[in-house]
Amino acid sequence: MNDRLKEIRLLLLDVDGVMTNGGIIYDANGLETKVFNVKDGHGIKMLQRYGIQVGIITGRSSKVVDLRAKELGIDLLYQGSLKKLESYDDIKLKTGFVDSQIAYVGDDVIDVPVMRRVAFAAAPSDALPEARNAAYYVTSAAGGCGAVREVCDMILKGRGLWSDISDRYELA
Repeated sequence: MNDRLKEIRLLLLDVDGVMTNGGIIYDANGLETKVFNVKDGHGIKMLQRYGIQVGIITGRSSKVVDLRAKELGIDLLYQGSLKKLESYDDIKLKTGFVDSQIAYVGDDVIDVPVMRRVAFAAAPSDALPEARNAAYYVTSAAGGCGAVREVCDMILKGRGLWSDISDRYELA
């Protein structure tokens, strides 16, 4: 598994069920709310700090996701993507990255085609069986509960960057 992580330059994420627990809350005015995990966000920022890009490919469209992506500095944002391979191929064209440099975290059948193409595919512990079966790694955390952070940390460790992080935060 470490060999797959050494070359990762881009992490792509689904939203509902990966960055969130999959729940959608609507208030009385029809405004949508999602809950994101701050630890996942910190993991994303650490990846970016070390030159690893992060992008989102999601089947739904949501202003809340626009806000979260902007807050995290994620420019590769594809919403309303019902054929995720098309978005994936567009991202590869825009970035110049190839399959062996890309990781993806997905939780549902719509994610499986991309998961089969990337160098490293992960699924949250509560993902559908099809996504878990397509994954190289199933996180111990559920979607929205630290699954993204778990993958971020794995990438940083697999790339040999964790000692720099340990020094920065004085973890030793």
